[in-house]
Amino acid sequence: MSEQNDASNLQENKNEKDGKIQAVPQSKSAKKRNKHKKQVENHKEENNVTENDKEGLSKNKKDLSKLRMKELKGDELRNMAGPDGTICIKDLRAAMEAFTLSQKPAKTTEEALSKPYQFWNTQPVPRMDEQVMVSEAIEPDKDQSEIRREPYSLPDGFKWDTLNLLDPLVLKELYTLLNENYVEDDDCMFRFDYQPEFLQWALQPPGWKKEWLCGVRVVKSSRLVGFISAVPATLNIYGKAQPMVEINFLCVHKKLRSKRVAPVLIREITRRVHLEGLFQAVYTAGIVLPKPVTSCRYWHRSLNPKKLIEVKFSHLSRNMTMQRTLKLFKLADAPKTPGFRKLTKADLAQTHKLLVSYLQKFLLAPEFSLEEFTHFFLPRPNIVDSFIVEREGKITDFVSYYTLPSTIMHHPNHKNLKAAYSFYNVSTVTPWIDLMNDALVSAKSLGFDVFNALDLMDNKEFLEPLKFGIGDGNLQYYLYNWKCPSMIPSELGLVLH
Repeated sequence: MSEQNDASNLQENKNEKDGKIQAVPQSKSAKKRNKHKKQVENHKEENNVTENDKEGLSKNKKDLSKLRMKELKGDELRNMAGPDGTICIKDLRAAMEAFTLSQKPAKTTEEALSKPYQFWNTQPVPRMDEQVMVSEAIEPDKDQSEIRREPYSLPDGFKWDTLNLLDPLVLKELYTLLNENYVEDDDCMFRFDYQPEFLQWALQPPGWKKEWLCGVRVVKSSRLVGFISAVPATLNIYGKAQPMVEINFLCVHKKLRSKRVAPVLIREITRRVHLEGLFQAVYTAGIVLPKPVTSCRYWHRSLNPKKLIEVKFSHLSRNMTMQRTLKLFKLADAPKTPGFRKLTKADLAQTHKLLVSYLQKFLLAPEFSLEEFTHFFLPRPNIVDSFIVEREGKITDFVSYYTLPSTIMHHPNHKNLKAAYSFYNVSTVTPWIDLMNDALVSAKSLGFDVFNALDLMDNKEFLEPLKFGIGDGNLQYYLYNWKCPSMIPSELGLVLH
């Protein structure tokens, strides 16, 4: 913000006297006036504060007052002043930085502890400072007579619409909304590019309900400007199987984010899910809200290092040339593990049992039915790829990853980044490093540029050995209307698309 930039221009000297700007009082005596003038000039010289700096400081005080919309009032500024009427540059800068942080979503627990969370404090979720020692619902299930029947009110000019993704035109509308307004990195260089076929796969699993594909349109133009979804799932939480929904794809058009549409979307999808007799949900976010069950970190393995460096997804390491980098990340031309092959329909029952057995070791993990397993893991071009290791008719190992490209913004040559995301993997005989190296080889052969993985489940067994680099993004996991003790990433067995 401009206040931060102005403040950063104020010069501070290590020998300054508390970094203060001295106010010059009027005096009847010319001698006193000259004395004060000399003192001020000496003080300015000591602290290297120019007249422009003083003007900038004055401008900061005015602009900050306007920007904060009464958060930093005149009396607060006076409270910041010392007994001699001076204001400390550091205090003013700290106040401005605190305000700037308060306007941004929290990225750390420390930042989150200082936020008011006006919406989330009304919801059945644990408080940020709450120490949870039990695993149970926060609110009891509601009787159908207690559940609101009519949709929540939207701002004037907008209306609800239940999306029919079987209609190609509606599916295209949703794709466009997400492509132009959904998750992008902090530097605005990459934005998720969920393909229409991927959206159908993710949003229409067994048991899906059309009422849970909740859109917001402009009344006059019928343009789709908001969306939120829910799909059914059963999660095992600390040994208890709990039916719930996964909430995903919360998206509001960039131009409408000042209208507080997102909280209404959350309330409305909650109402619709309640009407179907479900009262818990799981969701993820790249920001910190009340209160994460755990926080995972993304790791990235270069498959096409040259392209990744050209688009600034990654950079050349110190003392590394492009040639040495290409050699460092070079992979074999074909998988090396005997019996490593693509999952087929004939493998479904046995592989399903393998995954279900593996997931039982985690504190929070899905319980896949065979129908759900078939839907999510049977290979689909440009959506999901799955491989197994078979030895003497027995399936011993399993790997899978889904396809999620990103749009590359503002690059003259490259427009898309093809990324594979580690889904669910099981190693019982083949060592993790060998198994996942074959997964990398398969992804490279399919034209992926990068292979991404979270540090959950047993993924730490292979991340560093296979030359994954730690990313700068965290993914927080949340439960709605359920509290349980926090867990470390390796105790989590759940991946959302």
